[in-house]
Amino acid sequence: MSSTQRTLAGLGAGVAVGLFLGDLAQPLRIAGDAFVRLLQMTVLPYIVVSLIAGIGSLDGVTARRLFLRVGALTAAVWAIALTAMFVLPLTFPPIVSASFFSTTMVEERPAVDFLALYIPSNPFHSLANNLVPAVVLFSVLLGVALIGAERKQVLLENLRVLERGLARANRMIVRLTPLGLFAIAAHTVGTLDFQQLARLRVFLVSYAAMALLLALFVFPWLIGALTPIPARRVRLATREVMVTAFVTGDLFIVLPTLIERCQELLREHAQPGERDSDAPEVIVPAFYNFPHAAKLLSLSFVLFAAWYSETALSAADYPRLAGAGLVSLFGSMNVAVPFLLDLLRVPADTFQLFLATGVVNARFGTLAAAMHMVVIALAGTYALEGRLRLSPARLGRFAAGSAGALAVTMLALAVGFRALGDGGYQGAQLASGMRLLRPPARQATVLAALPPAETPGPSVLDDVRARGRLHVGFVPDQPPFSYVNTAGELVGLDVEMAYALAGELGVAVDLAPVDRDRLQEVLGRGQVDLVMAGVAVTTERASRMTFSPPYLDETLAFLVPDERRSDFASAEWVRSQPGLRLGVPDLPSLRQLVAREFPQAALTDVPLDSASAALSRNDRRLDALCLTAERGSFLTLLHPQLSVAVPHPLDVKIPLAYPVARHDAELARFLGVWIDLKRKDGTLQALYEHWILGRDARISGRHWSVLRDVLGWQR
Repeated sequence: MSSTQRTLAGLGAGVAVGLFLGDLAQPLRIAGDAFVRLLQMTVLPYIVVSLIAGIGSLDGVTARRLFLRVGALTAAVWAIALTAMFVLPLTFPPIVSASFFSTTMVEERPAVDFLALYIPSNPFHSLANNLVPAVVLFSVLLGVALIGAERKQVLLENLRVLERGLARANRMIVRLTPLGLFAIAAHTVGTLDFQQLARLRVFLVSYAAMALLLALFVFPWLIGALTPIPARRVRLATREVMVTAFVTGDLFIVLPTLIERCQELLREHAQPGERDSDAPEVIVPAFYNFPHAAKLLSLSFVLFAAWYSETALSAADYPRLAGAGLVSLFGSMNVAVPFLLDLLRVPADTFQLFLATGVVNARFGTLAAAMHMVVIALAGTYALEGRLRLSPARLGRFAAGSAGALAVTMLALAVGFRALGDGGYQGAQLASGMRLLRPPARQATVLAALPPAETPGPSVLDDVRARGRLHVGFVPDQPPFSYVNTAGELVGLDVEMAYALAGELGVAVDLAPVDRDRLQEVLGRGQVDLVMAGVAVTTERASRMTFSPPYLDETLAFLVPDERRSDFASAEWVRSQPGLRLGVPDLPSLRQLVAREFPQAALTDVPLDSASAALSRNDRRLDALCLTAERGSFLTLLHPQLSVAVPHPLDVKIPLAYPVARHDAELARFLGVWIDLKRKDGTLQALYEHWILGRDARISGRHWSVLRDVLGWQR
């Protein structure tokens, strides 16, 4: 078997084993990670040595020609990738969406430190921490310094020997590719969350189709139009590199092999008398840190997120995306994408979708990135030597063929998406159908009305133990703290906390509805022992009721129509708008707080149950509703036409606590100790992640496998 056949065999066997074993393939991740680390081991030293030796061996004229001509070629490839990115949204069907609260809403994103990323104050630190841009700049600078240095040949000869040694070491590791790809493919297929990926199939399929179009057709055709190397020969010579890049999802680790294949193609198509070209050894490392096609194609996620969140973009937003995207992509994608989402006023919580799609899109994107580097290496070498074939006829055929292939791809995607439908919005069903994270051993009794007042004993805790029942009040329809799900069950974070409290006291629990306006009266009469329903602590309430210590802090935010989220994300903008109509829940302390922070706004008391109607498109009585980001995000799941906007840099926290009956200080003290214990044993964090972050709102079962689901050998 050839090396390519062995690679494909290892990949196919891995897919088959992953499908057969399912979750049992998890241990193979260790072998896959070991293979990737072995490949990474020699790459950074290879880049350093090849850059220093390659640039150092040039003269000044050749070095200037390198960056001017290959830079122009890179700009042309960027233009092709940006065109593919901009037309991709034309295939998207309509969709409705919303999401749970994310801590990224309230966190200030760190600014990108481009100086630290690109200018190494300590190159050894950059090497140790895999800061590739800084290492490349250091290597380029040292290589340029060697251009005019005397007796540089002594050093260059030693560097060439070291370079060949590193290349041989890499080839030794590459022999393990079939085994490494087997382990990676088995683990990926066996543990892939197909349910999650199905919800994002529009972006996944369109991105994959466009990446394949660029990698397999457009870029090889470009090489064929500019050089004497046929597109078919390019695909054939680089197929093993492409397979490895696809399965590992890492362009960096295939650079040495990619350079070697490009040099073989150049030697194969060299004219008689031409010397072997070592230009790829300089071009590829020098231009590796420039944004490649996969990064540019990933900008389409910003357009996907705008479509997904129903955010309208103007014509001026597209050039802004291209310009800002090119600059920001010199850094990390995980920093660039949130920045671009904010720049175009697209909901920031869609960034979680970008992370979710990475497991698949990274593979296809690496294919496009690898072929991008092949274009730069091959066409760049011919450009450097002044031998590009700039024939209008050849370039015309390339443009016509690429445009035709792009049109066919887009038509197929558009027809396919519309035939499959958008999958339907499921956020409301997900939120309203949530179940208790930890079902109790003994179910509570949910009362239709408040129990009668009892003759008080020495303390509320003594009364609870004497009757063997804990009376907990809840405020109806307060998601995600207390509400009735579609199964008719009373659920929510505080409902689960009530179960936990009663269970540890060894008593049964009765849950009774309490009107928010009657909290003081009901607690004063002792009709319930405490209220657990996301009750905010305010100065006015604290003067009339006794509270436990806070168990959770919420963040002040606005609930707004989708298209206005970006406006209300700026506290300065909100302050500068006179007469802005803000709805405020009927809490005097919250009203005072909002009036203090936004003195020019017109405030209106609005019950929470009418918030969605007051903000609807048909009844715009309000511009925004003052709420908390945590419970506002849950409401957006039920009303996806709304969004949560946290006004930055304003950071106002609203504590939640449990008011207790009859100002009982002993019960309040006990609850403080109990809350601290629940925080330390992980109960409070688990419930927060379930009800606020929604991390396990959709119960994910075991992954499908032949072993269990077909043969029935595993339970």
